Amino acid sequence: MDTSPLVTDEINAGAEFLKQLHNYQPVMAGCWLRETEDEERYLYAVLDGLTDNKTGNAYLEVLRVTQQMKDHYIDPFRVKVIGNDHPIAKALAEHYRRYPGPIPTRPSGRVFAGSGFVEVYIYPPLTGKAA
Repeated sequence: MDTSPLVTDEINAGAEFLKQLHNYQPVMAGCWLRETEDEERYLYAVLDGLTDNKTGNAYLEVLRVTQQMKDHYIDPFRVKVIGNDHPIAKALAEHYRRYPGPIPTRPSGRVFAGSGFVEVYIYPPLTGKAA
């Protein structure tokens, strides 16, 4: 279990992963989140229009993207795809509304999406298609 702090390599890998996944389906938001010291950190990707019957295909795309990434490593089992109605997706949308702009953020405090957390890193919203 990885309980070390989020590092630049993971941040960069997450950013590249979200850009590549954005080519498959619009990524509305993304963040790294670890709820407790004893838990893994997960990369959350909010996919526009994700429904229960599309989740399996979305995870197949996660696997494809992670396998194709040459300069970065993302563990596909530490990625969670969620829809716009998920509490974390709603919290990210509210965060973007309150703090618009192209700068990643690490919210202060210890509550996000109605739950406690140890670590959160929020990527800025993506625009356009990845190159």
